[in-house]
Amino acid sequence: HLATSLPLPSERDHLRPRIDLVVFMIDIKSKYSLKNVETSLVHVDASFFLGKVCFLVTGVGRVNACSVETNAICKLGKAYCSPMLFCELELEGIRVATAQRLVRMLQICAGHIPGVSALSFVSLMRNSDDD
Repeated sequence: HLATSLPLPSERDHLRPRIDLVVFMIDIKSKYSLKNVETSLVHVDASFFLGKVCFLVTGVGRVNACSVETNAICKLGKAYCSPMLFCELELEGIRVATAQRLVRMLQICAGHIPGVSALSFVSLMRNSDDD
């Protein structure tokens, strides 16, 4: 399910399936994209930041067209202890690989991979520079 921003409308709460993973997409070419994500973050329950949120940063192949500082995005990932995936959606191979990574993350977050929890997965993805 896709949403352009949060909070989700409450009138369909009873029909909404369980949410296993929240992916915030940030288009590095759009300051509005980052601002929308920052505004939406306050509507996510704090428990989701324990392995069930990630940031997908698109448009990274066009450094000269960037409107958003990479540092600002990285600070966001650090502040929320959430993994960051960087990709260029216009390249099919990278788009497919990114989709496969997201599906695997979803399988882990939904509890379909025995022996791996969302929290342990995120700790494995942490950058060693963060220690």
